[in-house]
Amino acid sequence: MEPAEAVPEGEGHVVPEAGPAIQETVALDGDGHVIAEARHRAAGFLARVQAEHGIPVSARAMDLTQLVVSELVTNARKYAPGPVLMELRVVGDAVHVIVWDSDPVMPVARAADAGRVGQHGLEIVMAVAQGFEVQREPVGKRITVRIALLDDPGGDIAGRNPV
Repeated sequence: MEPAEAVPEGEGHVVPEAGPAIQETVALDGDGHVIAEARHRAAGFLARVQAEHGIPVSARAMDLTQLVVSELVTNARKYAPGPVLMELRVVGDAVHVIVWDSDPVMPVARAADAGRVGQHGLEIVMAVAQGFEVQREPVGKRITVRIALLDDPGGDIAGRNPV
C-alpha cells in the first residue's frame, strides 16, 4: 500500500489525506497505575505522530491530551468494573481520545458549584475539548473527545468556542 500523500492546509502545516489511520489502542487493566500508564502512552503516541509522520503537535495539545486521558481513565476505573480500552487516533488536525468502559451509565456533567470538592473531571474535559461525544455500546459506553493538535494562529484557545 502506498503511503498517504500530505496535503497542505492553513499556515504551512500538513494534514494527511485519508489513508492508513494513525492510531494506537491499549487495554488498561489493573490498579491505579494504569492512569499514569495511560498518560505516558498518550504522550508517547503524540511524540511519534510528530517524529514519524511530521504532523505538528503543540505543547498545549500534548498537555490537554494527557489531562483528558487522565480524567477519562480515572472515571472509568472508578465507576466501571473490568477493563478499560483507550484508543488514540489522529484525524485531520485533531487527536481523538476514545475511552471505552463496561458501565452503561452515561456520564453527566454536574452543575457548577464552587463549594463542591472534586468531581469536576467531566466539566474540565468538556471545557478543553473541541468535541465531546458519548455513545452507548452493546456492553458499556464509549466516550470520544477531540482535541486540536495546533493552537489557533490568531491566539484563541483551541477548545470550545465561547457561547
